[in-house]
Amino acid sequence: MDRIWQVGIRLLSVVTAVVFLTPVVWMLALSVKPEGGSLLELSGGLRLGWTLANYRKVLGEAPIFGWMGNSLIVAVCTTVLILLLSSMAAYAFSRLPFRGSRMLFVLFLSGMMIPSEATLIPLYLIMKEYGLLGSLTSLILPAVAAPLGIFVMKQFFDGLPKELEEAARIDGAGPLRIWLSLFLPLSRPAMGALGIFTFIGSWNDFVWPLISISDKAYMTITLGLPAFQSSYVQQYALPMTANALATLPVLLVFIFFQKQIIQGIAFTGGKEG
Repeated sequence: MDRIWQVGIRLLSVVTAVVFLTPVVWMLALSVKPEGGSLLELSGGLRLGWTLANYRKVLGEAPIFGWMGNSLIVAVCTTVLILLLSSMAAYAFSRLPFRGSRMLFVLFLSGMMIPSEATLIPLYLIMKEYGLLGSLTSLILPAVAAPLGIFVMKQFFDGLPKELEEAARIDGAGPLRIWLSLFLPLSRPAMGALGIFTFIGSWNDFVWPLISISDKAYMTITLGLPAFQSSYVQQYALPMTANALATLPVLLVFIFFQKQIIQGIAFTGGKEG
């Protein structure tokens, strides 16, 4: 009975993987078809032949790498700052109790219940007031306030044995030294999962960059693609080629860090405080 159950789970996993991979394969196949080829039949591309002309045309007509560079700067800076600040705040909540810490932690967590759309106007006014609107900084700073990051890191720190911290204190280490030399190295699994999700979320962000950025020089890939595709509304191969190029970094992150992603899903979904 157990073997039948395992076989059924594996078959279901394979079917699910095929369903999710089909759009990706279709996008990649369409990106190497000549324009005017069959849209729905992959075999049509085989009859017409494969070509890289679409990629050459896209790279020649649109600053794809510039948009990707802006997205990379925003995603990397956001990820680093969230990991740094979330781990520091989580360490304070977990191991440095102070008056009102529980109430303050609940206040932080309440931010997870506020939809991001409700903060767009206040964020816009704040960025405009400080002269940051329209810059990459305006995309990085608002994302640094990450209640989920604090929650995930605190859950992990709560599970670490207190004997390690006590031994470090006996050796003369202060709170900053303990956080830097002990807690950060031990929290690599949690930080890896949080970092990957933060990077992907920042890379795919669209609404706030659409409101904040107006200069083409600071456009991220999520803003540049619609602008490029609007010039080819009657074509399919070129927009799909641009989408394939924009999706490549996220695909690489998933391919090389899929183990950490799976562990992160299991950690954030099933970790007990």
